[in-house]
Amino acid sequence: MTGTHPLRSKRRRSALRTVAFMSPWLIGFTVFLVYPLLSTLYFSFTRYDGFRQPSFNGLDNWSYVFTDYPLFWPAMRNTLWLVLVMVTCRVAFGLGIGLLITKIKTGAGIFRTLFYLPYLAPPVAATLAFVFLLNPGTGPVNTLLDAVGLPTPGWFTDADWSKPALTALALWGVGDLMVIFMAALLDVPKEQYEAAELDGAGAWARFRHITLPNISPIIMFAVVTGVIQAMQYYAQPLVAGKVAAGVIGGSGQQFEPGYPDKSTLTLPQLVYNLGFQRFDYGTACVVALVLFALSMAFTALLMRRRGGLIGAGE
Repeated sequence: MTGTHPLRSKRRRSALRTVAFMSPWLIGFTVFLVYPLLSTLYFSFTRYDGFRQPSFNGLDNWSYVFTDYPLFWPAMRNTLWLVLVMVTCRVAFGLGIGLLITKIKTGAGIFRTLFYLPYLAPPVAATLAFVFLLNPGTGPVNTLLDAVGLPTPGWFTDADWSKPALTALALWGVGDLMVIFMAALLDVPKEQYEAAELDGAGAWARFRHITLPNISPIIMFAVVTGVIQAMQYYAQPLVAGKVAAGVIGGSGQQFEPGYPDKSTLTLPQLVYNLGFQRFDYGTACVVALVLFALSMAFTALLMRRRGGLIGAGE
């Protein structure tokens, strides 16, 4: 029995030492994640405007968001569209550009730089440039399309084309994924390609059975981070809607996000509009919690279905 007490004391000291080393992370995790999350959950059940003390109102905020708030479901549909379409296109396009550049023998550095530079443009500046380029009346894109006899969409002024235009903007700045995929592709063992060629495997067979299995963790990383970014998509659709609507001034101008016809409205825009423009923090917290739940659900689904993400490649 005398030997167990020193052993217990040693384990306790070891545990305290471990906690001491982890304390910076524990403090940051508590202050910047646990406390805000619990506060958001609490305020979602209250009536709170940021000035008076919050008062408990039960499920009124939740009922209002899901049944009476007219902007919630359009924003939900737009956000899910961006997650499913924009993220898929970005991953596929980034992988395609990465594959193309790794096959180029001469001038690969120049092409790599040209494709990466748009990613460095600030989001607001890039969106402004795209809105003017895609202006249906004076933009060079529609001028070129009209010159060759192709249809000229309304882009950011047309509810049917606004989300494809945002997707085109996202593809223009796909340089981050291109670099990540290039690093992964260059790390695939060349011996596997050589063995497959000796066995008579074609380009598609090599891509399916060698490339995809080797870079599947990178594809998973790109998809998960892309989903999280799409869930936080705020600046680009807001700026595009404001400029297309002609609301480019500063203070004093009221603007309801989502132009045209709620097609660029996203859930993060609702959080800002409800919380910081309408001072309805309780309802804003409900939308924020919905965003958090969707992000966790998508991430959990992707992590669980990792094998199905790339098909039967392995």
